[in-house]
Amino acid sequence: MSSTRTGVSAKWLQRSTGVTYKTAWRMFKQIRSMLDEGQPAPLRGMVEVDETYIGGKRHGQGRGAVGKAVVVGLFQREGKLVARVAPDVKLRTLQPMVEKYVKKGSAVFTDELHSYGRLNQRGYAHMRVNHRAKKWVVEVVAHVNNVESFWGNMKRGIDGAHHVIGTKYLQLYVDEWAFRFNHRRDEMPMFWSMLSQVASA
Repeated sequence: MSSTRTGVSAKWLQRSTGVTYKTAWRMFKQIRSMLDEGQPAPLRGMVEVDETYIGGKRHGQGRGAVGKAVVVGLFQREGKLVARVAPDVKLRTLQPMVEKYVKKGSAVFTDELHSYGRLNQRGYAHMRVNHRAKKWVVEVVAHVNNVESFWGNMKRGIDGAHHVIGTKYLQLYVDEWAFRFNHRRDEMPMFWSMLSQVASA
């Protein structure tokens, strides 16, 4: 889990160690449950917020795709990323999430989704980028490229190592990828970062 960007599957662990698939899956489940870093210090400064869609029985992209789970990412530039599975992308879901994790007065960058529309009224300096109009950056600083890079890495890992992840356990997998992302610049090797986290959980 610590030696690859995409993670490894329970089938790989089963083949490598000789344990049953059930045992291998449970081992990974227990490790992932301890990689959740809990409630972080409030994100501040310049914060990117974006959502993505994972899974579903039918192919499709974007907010109209059927049966997909929503994951929301909040990233403080030069800081931490928080990623949480959410029930939907409605204002009543996304705005409280921003208020929970981001300090008032911070600059918040999002795409054009209407659910982010009242952040200026809630004490944030809110700027949007209009992806539908093919605009990815506004005034040099406003973009969500870092969060989208995280989504790309996570989805490649799901496709390559796991293929399918059920909604029930999705947050555990998201925690694993978020942990690797947040500790990618640690001076100690990722193995020791993960081991320290697991030992202290």
